[in-house]
Amino acid sequence: MSAPWWDNDYNGRTGSDSKGQESRVYVGNLPYRADERSLKDSFANYGAVSSEIAVDSETGRSRGFGFVSFQDSKSASDAIKGMNGQDIGGRNVTVQEAQPRSRR
Repeated sequence: MSAPWWDNDYNGRTGSDSKGQESRVYVGNLPYRADERSLKDSFANYGAVSSEIAVDSETGRSRGFGFVSFQDSKSASDAIKGMNGQDIGGRNVTVQEAQPRSRR
């Protein structure tokens, strides 16, 4: 299975902005009805570039977490400080720096 949230070498997205790479944050406790557009819109004030929602491969439903990418680490850090514990769709989300995950 190859998916951007599983592979730490996915197009160079490691959560670091060294060498101009995007910085990513993990967003947990998302409502199951959240989609990528609503997630990106929630982080728009911090300069969100893109977002991804983890989806169960068998059911097609959200797994309740996702990732938001930013152009630089300052934007990502500001988003973590500003959004951690905030309400998105009736749930208080957890926002933290995304950690690379090795392949299984």
